[in-house]
Amino acid sequence: MAYDASGLPDVTGLVVGIIGGTGDQGRGLAYRLARAGQRVLIGSRSAERAVSSAEEIGALPGIPAGAALSGGANADVASRSDVVVVAVPWDGHRATLAELRGPLAGKIVIDCVNPLGFDKQGPYPLPVEEGSAVQQAAALLPDSRVCAAFNHVSAPLLADPEIDRIDLDVLICTEDRELVGVVAALAARIPGMRGIYAGRLRNAHQVEAFTANLIAINKRYRAHAGIRVTDL
Repeated sequence: MAYDASGLPDVTGLVVGIIGGTGDQGRGLAYRLARAGQRVLIGSRSAERAVSSAEEIGALPGIPAGAALSGGANADVASRSDVVVVAVPWDGHRATLAELRGPLAGKIVIDCVNPLGFDKQGPYPLPVEEGSAVQQAAALLPDSRVCAAFNHVSAPLLADPEIDRIDLDVLICTEDRELVGVVAALAARIPGMRGIYAGRLRNAHQVEAFTANLIAINKRYRAHAGIRVTDL
């Protein structure tokens, strides 16, 4: 079956919260989704930092007048959102999600965290007891609908107001097939992006780990490479 965006659900009314929205990846995703007209809430351990980040993003080129973009503490953002993107640093992943188990109950949770280490030889994937970051998220959030997506999106590309299209595929791993359409539709709000089902959660380890290869590619070729799946 070829990729067909015409059957994707309407997600324009969903509120998207971004936990870790003051970091590079979180800010970039917040900017792109707000630029597309999505209602976005930015979460942080510091509500003040989140509010400041939302104000800064709201002033960037391309953000429509009256954009629904605001910030708050992580728990508040989680409870007010329909979809929550987890974009926190790996070393804070477990603790952050454990604290938010209650507010995230019943929510769609998109984990884009990559467990990576860095040494003199460059980036490398870290072992995760549960298998991957998203599997750790699923274990910590048994009452949430969890998937992995947006792992390979370049933060500098997301943040660059002069770039209108980001031509890459977002690989989606989940046990919940209905989530694939929702996440693909959110990805499609960013011009050039496609959301592609890439298997169950057990397949997410290599998706997260491949980010180390992309970082090496980008360093070698001074690029912002992503993934594009052929023959779809």
